[in-house]
Amino acid sequence: MVSANPQISLLLLSALCLLPLSMYVPCCTKYSTGKLSFSRITGVSIQTDIEYCSINAIIFHTKKGKACFDPALNWVIDYVNRYRNKAQMLHMKRTHT
Repeated sequence: MVSANPQISLLLLSALCLLPLSMYVPCCTKYSTGKLSFSRITGVSIQTDIEYCSINAIIFHTKKGKACFDPALNWVIDYVNRYRNKAQMLHMKRTHT
């Protein structure tokens, strides 16, 4: 039986921990074109370029997957606000029953 040197094992483990997280975090790399129908949106998330991803993006989740859009577009921000309002309405209904 071959015994691994504990120092080498620790060094390899440390090296794996230092790999860029962007290798594991799926980032939007470009913006989708066109306009998504609001009724298809099942969720919204925000990607920032501060940490691991190269662009800021609003991510609209649908039953078929996700689509990344430019947060500078007025209709994108309108959809984010509409979705937030929808979530607040659901919260209000839930807390008043």
